Amino acid sequence: MTESEPRRDWMGLLARAPGPMLDRLWPDPAPAFDWLRRPEQGSMMVQGRAGAVGAAFNLGEVTVTRASVRLGCGTVGHALVQGLDARKAERAALLDALLQTSAHNDLAVRVLTPLREAEAQAQAARAKRAAATKVDFFTMVRGEA
Repeated sequence: MTESEPRRDWMGLLARAPGPMLDRLWPDPAPAFDWLRRPEQGSMMVQGRAGAVGAAFNLGEVTVTRASVRLGCGTVGHALVQGLDARKAERAALLDALLQTSAHNDLAVRVLTPLREAEAQAQAARAKRAAATKVDFFTMVRGEA
């Protein structure tokens, strides 16, 4: 990602990333930081739409973990990830803060690009599996006048 791309995009990418992959891509050593909010678990209501166009309705609850950190330079980072992975929430919050600093370009190449590529590969694999189950229906035109 480049600096012109919004923070919302990298925060979403970090939240969707598998925890073990974030661990592998983690830039060592970890920066010094203070907790604004230690990882804490809770639940959120998830909404859906009938046919993706209808009125929103409450689908159910999902478990989430959130965290907030402040780097030594004063930059604040936040994370909200699905599940109970406190380590992932901590790393995502730290990466969010670091991506707002001069380390952005380096981290974009070392962390965000591999995450984006892995996500695209996973989406392509899901699409391929779904395409294998596709049934094509067609209408035959009868030769009656």
